[in-house]
Amino acid sequence: MERTLVILKPDTLQRGIAGEIITRFERVGLKIVAAKMLSPDYDHYFQHYEGIGTLKSRRGDKAFEVTLAMMQEGPVLAFILEGIEAVEQVRKMVGATEPKKALPGTIRGDYSHISFSHADKEEVGIPNIIHASANLEEATKEINHWFSESEIYEYETTHERFTQARRRKKK
Repeated sequence: MERTLVILKPDTLQRGIAGEIITRFERVGLKIVAAKMLSPDYDHYFQHYEGIGTLKSRRGDKAFEVTLAMMQEGPVLAFILEGIEAVEQVRKMVGATEPKKALPGTIRGDYSHISFSHADKEEVGIPNIIHASANLEEATKEINHWFSESEIYEYETTHERFTQARRRKKK
């Protein structure tokens, strides 16, 4: 089974829509194997967004700094989802990073609409609701950055047979 990191950003918690978003992941059969609410410091976000995600390298100092400032506006809810091809499934459900380009039916398409150009003009971070690992390599690094092994749980849900195409055990 594949694992991926999801972070519900401060704007999600401030709007009170965390439960709706988590439910969407559970409905497709992804399983939460770790979760915690926290308020990381600048250094933690620096490692996440530049050490792993290279945001500063890709979009520049200004976009990087406003993103980190926005992420520190309140707590976040970080969790690990597990499932078949979880990284790709979550990315598909989340939608394009720029909310303006996210299709209706995706999380960003349904809950946000701001463009990069508007955020840049206003010198604010883009409130795009959620972070999801971009690929399996990034997911592994991010999970190790946000969680210790002891915070990740192994258990079986009652619906895994249906959502993961598992065969029934013969009696």
